[in-house]
Amino acid sequence: MESTFVYDGDCAFCTRCAQFVERRIPTAARVVPWQFADLAALALTEVECEEAVQWVGADGSRAAGPDAIAKLLGDSGPLWRVVGAGLGLAPVRTAAWPAYRWVARNRHRMPGGTAACSLPQEARERLYGPSGRPPTGT
Repeated sequence: MESTFVYDGDCAFCTRCAQFVERRIPTAARVVPWQFADLAALALTEVECEEAVQWVGADGSRAAGPDAIAKLLGDSGPLWRVVGAGLGLAPVRTAAWPAYRWVARNRHRMPGGTAACSLPQEARERLYGPSGRPPTGT
């Protein structure tokens, strides 16, 4: 199994961040929206993926939120590995979780964010359907 970084593909802000990772951060990890991931194979739940980004390492190790971001960076090029190691330092890690939670709560206000980013998954599916598009009348 390869390492996998899982994000919310229904959130435009999260998707833009994932696109940045794919373009700018050299990593062997798969970067995949949870809506298209085999969550059972990754031993993840929808609830976990709705709450925070997730990391599942090739060795089966798991991390969430800023810890997942640190793992992703630690699995990348030399400069990014330093940043990832920095995120793992106790004082930085202590501050990273509240900052992550604040961004998660306000992601609809972030660049690239949309109103749908602030909705829970159940509400998004009700409004936009499981595909992320509004349901069509039949």
